Parts: sequence; structure tokens; C-alpha cells
Amino acid sequence: MSPARWRTGLVVGKFSPLHLGHEALIHHALSQCDEVVVLGYSVPEFEPCDALRRRQWLHERFPQARSIVLDDATLHALAPGFAPLLPNGAADSLHQPYLAALLTDVLQLRIDVLFGSEAYVQPTAQAIAHRQGGPVEPALFDLHRVRFPICGTQLRRHPHRHRHDMAACVYRSFVQRVCLLGGESTGKTTLAARLAQHYATVWAPEYGREHWEARGGQLTPQDLLHIAETQIQREQDLLAEAHQFLFCDTSPLTTLCYSVAMFGEQPAALVAAAARGYAQVLLCEPDFDFVQDGTRRDDAFRAWQQRWYETALADAGVRYTRLTGSLDERMALAVDRLGPPEPARHRPAL
Repeated sequence: MSPARWRTGLVVGKFSPLHLGHEALIHHALSQCDEVVVLGYSVPEFEPCDALRRRQWLHERFPQARSIVLDDATLHALAPGFAPLLPNGAADSLHQPYLAALLTDVLQLRIDVLFGSEAYVQPTAQAIAHRQGGPVEPALFDLHRVRFPICGTQLRRHPHRHRHDMAACVYRSFVQRVCLLGGESTGKTTLAARLAQHYATVWAPEYGREHWEARGGQLTPQDLLHIAETQIQREQDLLAEAHQFLFCDTSPLTTLCYSVAMFGEQPAALVAAAARGYAQVLLCEPDFDFVQDGTRRDDAFRAWQQRWYETALADAGVRYTRLTGSLDERMALAVDRLGPPEPARHRPAL
């Protein structure tokens, strides 16, 4: 292995989101330096590319680099008297001396080379060199974006179409979890499967039914917390396979509903799990005939469940979409709410 050309290199970006072009640049820097610092900041921040997620992405993809992702709160904690982060639209003539001061005065970093894929690299390297009192080499990589013609704005606008321009751990943040709620025999399971097929994605079945059957219909309060935790974990695991949406047949709110119905209890841990947020909540109305499959109670219990869900969602301030009519009509209402499928574009081979 050849020796590194430089001791400390720097890569700066918004990483909103972190994409394969960024990753190629960081890999190139790592191949050239003993140490690489990856510095990210973005004003404004973009959903779902907040500072916490960007830290997670960089740490997962580049554990060998020193990753620093700043927002104004983090910067204030490091240096209360230092100026807030500059907005993205600020002129380069402001950003360059600001970055130089940030590196030298706040982060106390001394770098030997600045890597980048844009023309600002050379004047920015000069500004940093002037501030730190020592040379900083500008190192350009794929300046004309020939190898990686990727734009962060484009990815934020159409993340599903361009999912293959991001690592899987990054794309997961763009998948919307959609929860289907409703009383027994309101078509949730059938609808979740049909929606998953329509959007070419996966769905998370109701674990509570599976566990109920495994326990012969005899559940304890402890079983219900286990059901909620397992449901959440299965959703998290399925995000790796999902595209655009992950459809969830019930949620921990359902488990809390059964805890109230079966034991008259709302344990704090289960209440916390039931507060889990979803991008969309679809509430299936009990407006067609109740079907007894041997595991359900009766139509009166279904009506009670519906009232309970409506109250719980209202109390939590959760907006939801009512699905009514036949399964075909419910499907049409759900698709109208969610929008059209966005197939993924395949990246051409390099």
C-alpha cells in the first residue's frame, strides 16, 4: 500500500442527503490522507436530512473518518460567542472566510488538503491557508460530475426515483411508513397487501395476531408490550426492503387498545410505544358486514374499537384519512391520498 500524500484532509458539504457522489469523494480523500475530516452543515435543513440523520449516515458509511455535522445548537454549545451558521445562499465571499474561522477558531483543525467536486475548492483552500498560516492544497475530484451526475436538490425532490444514487441506510430515511388502523374485520390486512403490491413495496403484517395464535389466545399484559416492541422492530427491519412506502397492518396503538379492552390498563411503556409517529394514518371504517374468522369478538366490539381509535387519534392531534366503502373503494381513496407510484430509475454502469 502506497504512503498517503497528505496527513489531514477535509471534505465539506451539506450531505442533504449523503449520496454516492459524496461517498466517492470521501473514499478518494481517504485513499490520499492519513486522516480525513468530513464536515457537514446546512442552513436551512431539509426533511428528512436533519443533522442527527446526517451524523448517523456518515458514521455508518465512514466509521474510519472523523465526521462532524453542525447545526446552530451544536455550534453554540461548542462556541457560544461564534456566529451562527451561514445560510446556503450566502455568497462564497462570506462562506470562505467563515469556514476558515470555523475550522481554526472553533474546531481547532489544521488541514493540509481540501477535497471537492466544485470550482470553489481553490479559493476556499486559499482562505483556509491564510487563516491557519500554512499551505492548503486544493484537490478536485470529478469536477464536471461525469462519473456521478447527481444533484442533492434532485434527490430531495424525487428520492424514490433516484434511490439507487444513495446507500440503503440513507434511502431508508425517505420511506414513508403508512399505518392502517380500524376495528376487527375492516379490511386492514387485505388492504395493506394490495397497497404494497400497487406500490411495488412490502408490508408489515400484524404481529399481535401471530403471537395470540402462538399463545393459544391466552395473553398477559407483558405479552402486549412484547407485541408492540416486536411490531416496531419488524417495521424497522422491513424498511431495508421497502420502496416509497412501508404499509403497516396496525401499530402499537392497536396493542394499547387491546390492553384497555382486555385488562383495563395503559402501562407507561405501552403508551410511549403507541405514540410512534407515521407519515400517514388510514382509518378503516366499520361500514361493511362483520366477518367472524374464529379469532374476532363481535360487531359491538368493532364499533367500540372505532370510537376508541377516533378519540385516541384526536387526543394525540394525529391527522388521518377515513377509508369507507368496499375494498376497491377503500383502495381508491388510499391511492388518491398517497399519490402515484414512483418507480426507481436504475443507474447506468460506470
